[in-house]
Amino acid sequence: MTEGISELKLHAVRREAFLSERIATATEALRRDALAGVRHHALADTWSQLLFYGLIGGTLLATAAMPSLSTKTRTGYVLAMLYVMNPVWSLMEGWPIFARARIALAKVNGLGLSLKGLDAEPVEAVDAGPLRAWKRIDLERVTFAYPADSEGLAFVLGPLDFTLRHGEMVFVVGGNGSGKSTLMKVLTGLYSPQTGAILLDGQLITDKNRESYCSHFSAVFSDFYLFDSLLGLSHPDLDACASRYLVELELDAKVQISDGTLSTIALSQGQRKRLALLTAFLEDRPIYVFDEWAADQDVHYREIFYKRLLPELKARGKTIIVISHDDRYYHLGDRIVKLEYGTLAAH
Repeated sequence: MTEGISELKLHAVRREAFLSERIATATEALRRDALAGVRHHALADTWSQLLFYGLIGGTLLATAAMPSLSTKTRTGYVLAMLYVMNPVWSLMEGWPIFARARIALAKVNGLGLSLKGLDAEPVEAVDAGPLRAWKRIDLERVTFAYPADSEGLAFVLGPLDFTLRHGEMVFVVGGNGSGKSTLMKVLTGLYSPQTGAILLDGQLITDKNRESYCSHFSAVFSDFYLFDSLLGLSHPDLDACASRYLVELELDAKVQISDGTLSTIALSQGQRKRLALLTAFLEDRPIYVFDEWAADQDVHYREIFYKRLLPELKARGKTIIVISHDDRYYHLGDRIVKLEYGTLAAH
């Protein structure tokens, strides 16, 4: 959930499927196993007490054969053991339970307060329906800054003015650390701009409509996470459609799909990126973002990506943003946007 948070935030239906199919089943298994553990513990505790009292009884029987010890003395020692051991035993067993309960209650109270704060502003319900046609996305004087490091230095993106138009292919270029990935996280709605505004056809994007805005994007980031199943994807013939894409991605000899589950994700980094591309294709969203996608591909498939897959997406009316250092393919784009130290250097 933490490593795949970008993919889950961009896809509300996948997020709901993840919660219901993964988190809910895991918590149910945890509940079942916890109850089984309590039952086993109670049984073991009962047997230990029986053995303890049996030991006391055995001690009484054994010392009865010692004529030097009087019955009063033997009984006194046993009663003293019982009087001392029982409350000590109960305290030792009960203290961890109360400590865990106190910590858990504090966590629940803290979670309740945070959820209450988030619910103060209602957000859109999850909607898997078709998206309305759009024409442009505008970033107006947008800035985003990371927290300062130990030396007091902080990377700042912006202020940026940027427009993305429907149907175009844009190459985003710049050196390492120039802010390309951060710009994509802001543009897709994963990061909220700290100042400035994002507008979709003139409508301001806020926390209330951010869910709908994010649903315009399919993205494969450089730090992508690969799920082992096609969570949240609905298609009348999902397996067959995915299998056709596996052939196009040249992965059909290594990966099969059954009931929306991939046979394996134990592949090379380049092949894993192709599987991430499979998910993006099946999402079939209006805007595609590829963050250094071809960096781990061999020369053969890099050619396929730039000269066949991207033009096919563009021919279907998709808007494409490609972060890339492959300057041999820049001529395929409609525009080149260059970033330098968090600011736009040239278009």
